[in-house]
Amino acid sequence: MADDCCSKPLRTEALEAGQRRVLIWVLLINAATFVMMVTGSVLSGSSSLLSGTLDNLGDALTYAISLAVVGASPAARARVALFKGLLISAAAIAVAAHIIWRLQHPGAPIVETMGTFAVLNLAANSICLLLLSRHRDDDVNMASVWECSRNDVVEGFAVIGAALAVWIFDSGWPDILVAILLLAVFSRSAARVLRRGWQELQATRAKPTDGFGGS
Repeated sequence: MADDCCSKPLRTEALEAGQRRVLIWVLLINAATFVMMVTGSVLSGSSSLLSGTLDNLGDALTYAISLAVVGASPAARARVALFKGLLISAAAIAVAAHIIWRLQHPGAPIVETMGTFAVLNLAANSICLLLLSRHRDDDVNMASVWECSRNDVVEGFAVIGAALAVWIFDSGWPDILVAILLLAVFSRSAARVLRRGWQELQATRAKPTDGFGGS
């Protein structure tokens, strides 16, 4: 595929415009969801809601960065994918720190508040995933954005399950266990995004040398 930025096909320009529109929408949704989840985690005392809060903040930053590189060079998109992988890793570290604290200070969250905010969170994340699905195979940047959104939906279902388990067993341990599960999901996703971004960056670095027969 040619990389001539002076003669982009109209189809490519339309694709980039579509990506920008979708990213703006999911950025706004995630920013609003972040505020909502902060409120919910404070009111309920839920660790799994807090992990969702960190994830939404990371995603809002991710989408803002992704907007900046729509239509940029493959190398720029690969670097952003690497940065997004680091953001997911940072969220995983923050969740791990909170889990350690909760293990030392166990207690049941307020299940009604936790459940209400978990359902609202899942609805918002599902909308984002639906909006992003048509662009998931466009490039490494959009693929990693879709990866973040899919994690959000998994997290939404997990937190709802945790709220039900807290209600059934009248214990805070399901909330802590789900937070640990989300930590595993974040870590696996971060590794996948970092690996794909690194491979893409290496490919773009190798490309200019193809026509010169040397490195």
